[in-house]
Amino acid sequence: MLTISQLASYAGVTVRAVRHYHQIGLLPEPARDRSGYRTYDAAAVVRLIRIHTLADSGVPLARVQELLDAGPDEFAAGVRAIDRELRAEVRRLQATRQRLTRLAAGDHLALPPCVVDYLDRVRALGVDEAYVELERDSWIMVAAQVPDQIDAIMALKNVELDDPDMVRFYQLIGGALDWSPDDPRVVEVADVLERLMVRAVAEGNVGADDFDDQFVDFLDSTMRTAAPAAQRLVEILRERGWGGWTRIERVPADRLTPSPAGPGPLP
Repeated sequence: MLTISQLASYAGVTVRAVRHYHQIGLLPEPARDRSGYRTYDAAAVVRLIRIHTLADSGVPLARVQELLDAGPDEFAAGVRAIDRELRAEVRRLQATRQRLTRLAAGDHLALPPCVVDYLDRVRALGVDEAYVELERDSWIMVAAQVPDQIDAIMALKNVELDDPDMVRFYQLIGGALDWSPDDPRVVEVADVLERLMVRAVAEGNVGADDFDDQFVDFLDSTMRTAAPAAQRLVEILRERGWGGWTRIERVPADRLTPSPAGPGPLP
């Protein structure tokens, strides 16, 4: 007969593990000697080795009992089922690791890869990081609103970024957060932006069709409050018959008065 420490040694486990298997019912409690110590026979060694082998192979302890009691066919089917579950868990963990790796890069928090790639293109134009961060935060909100459309939206944005006027727009406004309202470059931004608006309307790309008015106003006001010159830019465009930014619109002549609406992040 074996003591608990001898049993553990023969099976390649710890005494603590043996006691745990007793506690959860995987290893039956043995008889005790006159001194009250557990004593084990060869059958306990074999069962403990089988338990340890299954557990060490990745079988959850909650499933070990059913495999120990199963016949050959049931055992094979049970192992296959556990293998499928483990493979699904591996895929889930791999996806989690990929997300964590992307998060470590900085911009990937709450942003899909297509937006991150677009922002990298914007950075490559020499745009100030403060503006990139402002636009990044706006894209986070947009992506949350239309997650099933963000890839298509960004595909269009990437096409627009091939336009020299769009490149010039970013080069100008990317450093404009600290401009004063009377900075002459505000007029140049308005000139470039008006050309972009004309083409967008002609192509039917006025933007924000799937956003409600409140969300559009919120995006517009975000940029307006972030840049002292933004309100002046809005006023210039409105004088020329343009309203909105996130959603471009032509303003009728009888409404050409200064508006509190400000530009948003989605030219």
